[in-house]
Parts: sequence; C-alpha cells; structure tokens
Amino acid sequence: MTPARFTAITDRYASLRLALVGDFCLDRYLEIDPARAETSIETGLPVHNVVRVRSQPGAAGTILNNLCALRVGTILPVGFYGVDGEGFELRHAMAALPGVDLEHFRQTPLRRTFTYCKPLFIHPGKPPQELSRLDSKNWEPTPAVVEGKIMRSIEELWLKMDGVAVMDQVDLPDTGVVTSRILPLLGGFPQGNPGTPVVADCRRGLRGWPPVTFKMNLAELSALTSLAQNASVTQIGETTRALAKQTGREVFITLSERGILGAAPNGEVEHVPCHPLRGEIDIVGAGDAVTANLTAALAAGATLREAIELANAAASVVIHQLGTTGTASVPQIRELLLP
Repeated sequence: MTPARFTAITDRYASLRLALVGDFCLDRYLEIDPARAETSIETGLPVHNVVRVRSQPGAAGTILNNLCALRVGTILPVGFYGVDGEGFELRHAMAALPGVDLEHFRQTPLRRTFTYCKPLFIHPGKPPQELSRLDSKNWEPTPAVVEGKIMRSIEELWLKMDGVAVMDQVDLPDTGVVTSRILPLLGGFPQGNPGTPVVADCRRGLRGWPPVTFKMNLAELSALTSLAQNASVTQIGETTRALAKQTGREVFITLSERGILGAAPNGEVEHVPCHPLRGEIDIVGAGDAVTANLTAALAAGATLREAIELANAAASVVIHQLGTTGTASVPQIRELLLP
C-alpha cells in the first residue's frame, strides 16, 4: 500500500456512519497484588486482594473500541444491556467513547448484562498473569419483545449506514442479539443501500447466515466447508474463492501466524502474511480488531488487499498489548505498515 492510498482510505473514516450489531459485554479486570495475599480466618482459603478495578466494553464492544480508536465519525451500537450494575458500567464506558450514538443500545430488565470478569495477578516488572475467568451470561432464549426492538432498530438503519459490523458472541443460539429472527434482516443492509459492507463474525460459525461478508478463522472455515485444518495457503485460497463466489460477497480468513487471506466474488484472492513478533503477545481481541478494520476500510473504499493489509497491521498492534483487550489507532497502523 502506498502512503497516498493509506491517507485516502483512513481520511474517510471521520465521515463514516457505521452500525455495530451484536453482543456487547463488560470486560471487568480485577488487578490483584500477590504481595497482599491473606488467608481467610473463617474458611482457611486464600484471599486475593484486588487493588484496582478497571472496566471496558468487550465482545462486540471490543470492535467498538477499535472503531473509536480509528476515529470513525459515527458508530451506532445495536444491542441490549441489563438493569444491573454491570449494565451501568458498560453504558457509561460506551457513552464516554468518541463518536458513539447509543440511541439503539437498549436497556431491558429481561436480560443480564453479559460480563467477562478477569482476575489478574500483577507482578512488578512482569506481564499480568490471568487467572480463571468469571462469566455472567444469559442462558434462556432472548424474549420476543427484546428481539422486536432490535429488529426495529436494524430496519431504521437500513438506508443510513456506510458499513455494518456484526458480532454474535454467545455460546447458545438465540440467547443473544443475533437470533434466528434477526439474522435474515442483516442481508437487508446491502440490498437497501448497494455496496454497503456487512462484515459478520459468529462464535459458533457462519453456517446458515445470509449472504454478507464472512470473517472467520481457519477452524470455522473447516467446519463450514470440510477443508482440512492443515490445508496449505493455496488450498485455503481455493476454498475461500469458491465460498466468495457462492455468497456473492467477500470472505476473509484469519490464519494466526500465517496472516490473513481474503477472496472476492470475482475470483480475486489475496494473502498477506503476519508481521514479525516484537516481544510477548496476547492474542485476545486480535480478531475483533480485524473485524473493525475490515469494516471501516471496505466502507471507505479500500480494495480487497488494502483492507487485509490494514486489518493485518491492526491485529499485530493489538496482540502486543498485554493484560488488556487492546486497540490499534491509525498512527499505530501507519507506523507498522509504512515504516
């Protein structure tokens, strides 16, 4: 990518209007000082003393964080949160982000706020040590009244968006935002406004999804197509090309240490290797950074390869941020991509 193209694409971010549909969660970090360890008098069990609590949007909120780091002009989250303390923290954190419009982020007493609670041992001079996570999720199907509100939000935004990112983060189908009733509506964005990219990622895989832009990892591609997980990059490219022709939309595959591969409906296939490691890494959030950067870049007019190059560089920036689910700004991406 040339400096001129980098500037032309990223300068458009400030004028974009992007929707983000999916499961927003609270990432709550509990920083523990091991030097203050105690033993409970009552139970005899170890006591971990938390010396700092920090919270930030997670799951779809991680995509949001990355879009904000790119300075996208207007971002409209579409989702829900509960009437609880975690919901208060999540909405407060999202409201503080630049460019975020919360008109379609709805509170409901019928759902808990999805929460990842992450205890960390903080050792001086060492990377944080993450302990077992404590999760709060919804295990029952999303009520019809909540689905109805999400459906109305999506329909209101059909003709108003330059791009859409979708994140289905729940383990059980129909317990989050992107239910079986919501799913068909996602295909309406490019139909109502031709050329609108809708970049979708689903924790359970994308089988049965409408023809939108698929973003997945190799394991998910293998489950969808029966491609062997030890397939070569050439074989992955052939399978991805066929899938892009079938859906009529771009398909992007993250390949861990082998980078990112993408294919377009016209048969074009591009593969960009990953950047060299520059120290210890934490891969949490890398996929969400890819989703955010693909969405913004495609909405800004990037080619297939340009979008992959930007997303690949962003992922490299993020994995080198330890003890947090990181983000990548335009200057950070520029420094890595155009040294």
